[in-house]
Amino acid sequence: MGDQQFLQINNLKLTFRVNVGEVLAVDGVSFGLAKGRTLVIIGESGCGKSSLIRGILRLLPNNVHTYSGNVMLDGVDVMKYTDERFRQEVRWLQMSFVPQAAMNALNPVIRIEDQVAEPLLLHKLAKSKQEALEGAREVFRLVGVPLDFLARYPFELSGGMRQRVAIATALVTSPSLVVLDEPTSALDVLTQASVMNVLKKIKQELDSTFILITHDIAISSELADDVGVMYAGQLVELSDANRFYSSPLHPYSQKLMASVPTLRQKKELEFIPGQPPSLYKPPTGCRFAKRCSKVFGKCSKEPPEINMGDGRRVKCWLYE
Repeated sequence: MGDQQFLQINNLKLTFRVNVGEVLAVDGVSFGLAKGRTLVIIGESGCGKSSLIRGILRLLPNNVHTYSGNVMLDGVDVMKYTDERFRQEVRWLQMSFVPQAAMNALNPVIRIEDQVAEPLLLHKLAKSKQEALEGAREVFRLVGVPLDFLARYPFELSGGMRQRVAIATALVTSPSLVVLDEPTSALDVLTQASVMNVLKKIKQELDSTFILITHDIAISSELADDVGVMYAGQLVELSDANRFYSSPLHPYSQKLMASVPTLRQKKELEFIPGQPPSLYKPPTGCRFAKRCSKVFGKCSKEPPEINMGDGRRVKCWLYE
């Protein structure tokens, strides 16, 4: 998790207005990320992972009710920027985004080369269309897309190739931080592996800083330097990858790891009973208590975030 934090999120809170009231999507999340490292955020569907990164990137829907906290990027609180200044100076130039479904992010009637080159022209990083197209070719080589694909349309590409194009579009402006939301979820196993290999290559060659959102623990382990675990809108554990995968702290993290099959050893796979609480009216106390096998009296109160003294943090009464 590093000493010099390139990205620092402080007490980020995000709520949405819905018909029945207010949904607490992100509840006071804080973490730091050092330059060149990859933070993987894992958790079940609906736990607030995607809302968290949309809060960081300020890609917010119209029904936002509360949006507060600090997003410190290289020491500057970009939450204080107006939407227009954020769009012009931060999004795509300093932080870029690879969405979950690449086909939805690509315009079906515009050639691939024009879509990848567009951010360079939009942010005046290329003097001419020709220079922008050369930048697109450069990044295509990096992600392993054949150059003759540049003149094609998105519907002519396979799912894996479209995902590579989405990654190329995110990298073309050389941003400091790349955020990936479930980049392999819609792909078959072989295509997932090839996309992960592309990301590993980029990480090595460009020394990029990544935030990777996923619910696939096996995939997360391939790229992670640090791991954050989200549950019901809260960050319940933050740890370096090595210690997390060998000895997770939070009972929820332990159950997640126990549900993953391993190649080298036979083990009884576990499951987590019940389902996550509603983010419309989250329960008081520990939000995992109803599903936890280690629950005890104190769990009826909101657990503190406990610093373990070795860089790991956990939100659980067991470690008080």
